[in-house]
Amino acid sequence: MSNHNGHTNHAPPILLTIAGFDPSCGAGTAADLKTFAAHNCYGVAAVTALTVQSTQGVVSVHATPSATLRAQLETLLEDIEIAGVKIGMLANRANASVVTEFLDKHKFTHVVLDPVFRPTAGNAELLDTSGLKFVRDELLKRVSVITPNVPEAEFLTGLEVKDLAGMKAAGLKLVEMGAQAVVVTGGHLEKPTDVLCIGTEVETFGGDHVKSPNTHGSGCTFSSAILAQMASGQQLREAVILAKAYVTKAIEKSYAIGKGAGPLNQLFRFHQEQPLRGVHEVPQHGMHPAAEPAAH
Repeated sequence: MSNHNGHTNHAPPILLTIAGFDPSCGAGTAADLKTFAAHNCYGVAAVTALTVQSTQGVVSVHATPSATLRAQLETLLEDIEIAGVKIGMLANRANASVVTEFLDKHKFTHVVLDPVFRPTAGNAELLDTSGLKFVRDELLKRVSVITPNVPEAEFLTGLEVKDLAGMKAAGLKLVEMGAQAVVVTGGHLEKPTDVLCIGTEVETFGGDHVKSPNTHGSGCTFSSAILAQMASGQQLREAVILAKAYVTKAIEKSYAIGKGAGPLNQLFRFHQEQPLRGVHEVPQHGMHPAAEPAAH
């Protein structure tokens, strides 16, 4: 793994996202890759669907043929050692089943499932009904943690979730249904509270409400941040706390793009003041003294 000038840079954890592509790059694979990068991980992506969407919502979904998705996954795996997997939008049952086979074949240490099936904006379906049943009956029990929001938790459990008690009940029901661990996210509550269930242990994490319309991709970002933290050595509970703090900050630092809900600013840590015009650092590495620009 040496590069041209003879020294070796070790690769950070390499994380795989299996999700849809959002052309506005606020959600889906783009949100996941930015989040992995912000946590010093390298991200690779298998695309389950091409969506037509903007910040104003999802217009339509074009699922990747399942044979193509399988080929994307297998080709990556033959080449690269993957430290963890995040599963987002699956589009349909055929793709959900490809992912399930893939997990059975490779037994990854960390797998985070964000069971998206309906976009916050727009009325396109992100997963068909038989796909949802498949996620509930098969995929659920094969992952390290599942991160449904309230509507997703309601759909998967059949319970009505109105408040914190409902979130806890839904989380425990998902554990009963085979999930190893569950985070039910309540971003829409008065105080955004998440409920973590590991086995029958239940813990709630309150947060401060950030007044910002720019929340496009917050679910994708949260689940990817949990995976990045776990792949970097954190236990699940700490990973959830850190991911929640990261998402809050990424919403605080967000800005509007487009006419709808803007994306989070996943890369807020990379923001640098623009250098003054005409002032440029001369890169020091490998520069021969003779190569320095002459004074103007």
